[in-house]
Amino acid sequence: MRTVSRLATLGVCISLLTAACGSSATTPPASPTLPSAAPTAGSPSAAASGAPSGIHKIAHVVVIMQENRSFDTYFGTYPGADGIPMTNGQPSVCVPDPASGACDRPFHDTRDLTAGGPHGSTNATADINAGQMNSFVAQAEKAKKGCQNVFNPGCTATGTPDVMGYVDANEIPNYWAYAQNFVLQDHMFEPDASWSLPAHLFTVSGWSARCTSATDPMSCTSDLNTPDPDIGKTSAPDYAWTDLTYLLHKNNVSWGYYLDQGYQPDCDDDAISCAPKPQKVGVPEIWNPLPDFTDVRQDGQLGNIQDTSKFLAAASAGTLPSVSWVIPNGKDSEHPPALISTGQSYVTNIINTVMAGPDWSSTAIFLAWDDWGGFYDHVQPPTVDQNGYGLRVPGLVISPYARSGYVDHQTLSFDAYLKFIEDDFLGGQRLDPATDGRPDSRPTVRENVPILGNLVSDFDFNQAPRPPLPLPVTPPTDLVPPKG
Repeated sequence: MRTVSRLATLGVCISLLTAACGSSATTPPASPTLPSAAPTAGSPSAAASGAPSGIHKIAHVVVIMQENRSFDTYFGTYPGADGIPMTNGQPSVCVPDPASGACDRPFHDTRDLTAGGPHGSTNATADINAGQMNSFVAQAEKAKKGCQNVFNPGCTATGTPDVMGYVDANEIPNYWAYAQNFVLQDHMFEPDASWSLPAHLFTVSGWSARCTSATDPMSCTSDLNTPDPDIGKTSAPDYAWTDLTYLLHKNNVSWGYYLDQGYQPDCDDDAISCAPKPQKVGVPEIWNPLPDFTDVRQDGQLGNIQDTSKFLAAASAGTLPSVSWVIPNGKDSEHPPALISTGQSYVTNIINTVMAGPDWSSTAIFLAWDDWGGFYDHVQPPTVDQNGYGLRVPGLVISPYARSGYVDHQTLSFDAYLKFIEDDFLGGQRLDPATDGRPDSRPTVRENVPILGNLVSDFDFNQAPRPPLPLPVTPPTDLVPPKG
């Protein structure tokens, strides 16, 4: 079996007793027996002496946000997960292909460079199609007309649309190894049904809006298309509503937003074509929205937005802030036309660095992909308010306290990251206009919606912290590199 051989190369066992899995679904493959770790300040034996307990054993939260992959694209064949519907090992679903008149089924795609499809709010509505989840191919075919630049996900000419393609452990062995050794979330939904900028705004603030006044948080209204009409300009802030850094700063909780500088991988306002634009720490962009928040400027926190090298140095030195966001550039992002292998290596290096550092024993890493990128997913997103949720994306929890080989079936979105951070560091304070001291006009306190699961379920805080699991930064894969 190909999956077994590839994971064996990584030294990852893929057998696990059902009792160890903890998942209600079919038991997924999971980790080998790991060496016993010596008791540390975070272990149960130390808790009795006044050490932090429960969620507070996590002193460092790291959110790594990659780009543009659906859950089914990366984990659609992962055992025990809610993946691509199969009959006798073959996909039993198909999506209409208007160009050929056929119905296209999901297929194993081993190419390192894939195109995906358009992923604005109108495309999300079309792809979901009132729960039929069947317009992915049609949207991809439509988007190819008039494309001029490969930085739009629908513009890489690959012949037949590849939105129905999926990979497995042979192509992304490190990501599957993280799932097998830690936690895979199979109902992690993008917080909004749209493209990258709104998703990144939700990641740091629980909302995406457009404001008529940079100084009045009540002037903002929901906007999933063009929340910032002049993004990329540094003259004045555009986001007047309250983001999480306001509460962190107010409560003396350290934070850092770490940007992999280079080029941004998407077009402003999800335009159909564009020239590559620089991605710089001091310039507000699609993946770097915090410089455009009024409260970040008022709090004098712009200096917390730094190059990713600063994160790696802090992880090595044991000086990580309480909350970190780690954001790629175009090359490292996995956003088409970026290579899957390059993104996996970039993420692995970040995680290896954290694992090798003094802060590993008190860290939780949340790894996700910001939106579905036009790729197929078969699960209809639930509706929580006028803004979302959007389509499913992969979600992983990596921590010495994470459950082992566990598939989390809770309904989640990036709002769950906010909720976990608020519960861990802020005593449960929410980005709630009624209580946060800086009221805005957001329609929903997203951390409190009843359907949202709790990430605490992904941890076992009674176990001794598990030792690190470093993986090869450049693992052997079956990915086929692009020609030329």
